[in-house]
Amino acid sequence: MHIQRKSRLIVAGLLASVAMAGCAPRVFADTSGLAIVGTAAPVEAEPPPPEPQKRVEVRENKIIINEKVQFLVNSDKILEVSHSLLDEVAKVIKDHPQIKKIEVEGHASAEGSDAKNLNLSNRRAKAVMKYLTKTAGVTEGLLSAKGYGETRPIADNETEEGREKNRRVEFTITEQDVVQTKVEVDDKGNEKVVSGG
Repeated sequence: MHIQRKSRLIVAGLLASVAMAGCAPRVFADTSGLAIVGTAAPVEAEPPPPEPQKRVEVRENKIIINEKVQFLVNSDKILEVSHSLLDEVAKVIKDHPQIKKIEVEGHASAEGSDAKNLNLSNRRAKAVMKYLTKTAGVTEGLLSAKGYGETRPIADNETEEGREKNRRVEFTITEQDVVQTKVEVDDKGNEKVVSGG
């Protein structure tokens, strides 16, 4: 019994030695190189981030604003958060000398009386025109202002979301010079604007 136990201890010790030897690092010495066959996977370039949507754009007969002009509730006082937006509108107007006349339009939702909405939308349109001319430096004769009240909805007045969309200021270009654009097309069919704009 004593011999068997001693034999088992020796065998266990040998197994432990072999196991530890198997975990030890192996060092190879050779002067020849090791060839790696195949091609590396192509590195895909990350696509450029999408261009942020412009807040103010000129499209045909409109100056489109992709944010709303914010006013104090039931007031024609423009909130300071909208000053930078109106400054951008002024810059776009100045950068497009072909635009000769713009109507600043005020619009309202169907909440409240027709007369109140018409009056408030008219006052808001005039407040925006005043900001653009007195603060942002747009030529006075370029702008006119008119409130349309609730007469030109762009969304359903039955929902709060629709009413919110209907409360807005728009900029309609009522007079502009036609701009001639000269385009060259190369032999590959690519267009390049060479004059106008």
